[in-house]
Amino acid sequence: MIGATALWLMYAWLAAAIVASYLSNRKGYGEKPGLASGLLLHVIGVIIWLVLPAKPHSKWKSMGPFGRRKAEDVAPRAAASAPTVDTDGNGDGGDDDRPGSRAASA
Repeated sequence: MIGATALWLMYAWLAAAIVASYLSNRKGYGEKPGLASGLLLHVIGVIIWLVLPAKPHSKWKSMGPFGRRKAEDVAPRAAASAPTVDTDGNGDGGDDDRPGSRAASA
């Protein structure tokens, strides 16, 4: 039974290293410091990266802890200047016409 317990502890150790590496990369410090702290400090390394402040131009500050930017955030002028598509075919550019959306082109 010691083998199964050791396997689960190793999975937890590696998961902590992965999470610490991800957090340090998002906060602008690179992956290597997070990987090292996750491997050496286990769960404490993850807590350290959660508490440590992000650098000013990091992904954490610009996009948040998860996900990516929306198209409107990346190119607001391009989204605003996209041509409108007449979806109902009457040529009036009415309420159902949306600028450059996929629903409008369908």
